[in-house]
Amino acid sequence: MVLRSDWSQRNCSMARGLDILGDPWSMLVLREVFFGNGRFDAMKSRLAVADSVLTRRLAGLVESGLLGKKVYDDGGRPRQEYVLTPKGEDALPVLNAVVMWAEKHLPAPSDQAHMYVIHSGCGQRTSSADTCTGCGERLTAANTSWHSLTRTDAPVQLATAA
Repeated sequence: MVLRSDWSQRNCSMARGLDILGDPWSMLVLREVFFGNGRFDAMKSRLAVADSVLTRRLAGLVESGLLGKKVYDDGGRPRQEYVLTPKGEDALPVLNAVVMWAEKHLPAPSDQAHMYVIHSGCGQRTSSADTCTGCGERLTAANTSWHSLTRTDAPVQLATAA
């Protein structure tokens, strides 16, 4: 996905990864899909993003293989929602790491502006992006919840690959 410079053929793994995951809008789109919010209008509303920006990021994430499309019927014409692929689900530790780094190093603008990673298996908040620091189990989308205080009073189980 080309947003600024094309780093997809660089010799550095980090540069190639940032070619896809280095754009803030793409990361926020992935966050929404992990939260189970894969419909265009719902994402647009939640992200307060322009149609053109969201359309480009969704197309890039589909082209990169992180998201797929699934048809649904809203009572009118058939529509499509975006769902995680296994490749997209594998990005979870990256998103977890960003959340944890921000919680540790950046001041929150309000008491509600926090997000925590919870291991659903033991119910503990974790401080590791890929392993529960409470029980040691590997974190996956199937056993992880995010608790965004601006969204809900309770943790939300993450969506998994379709």
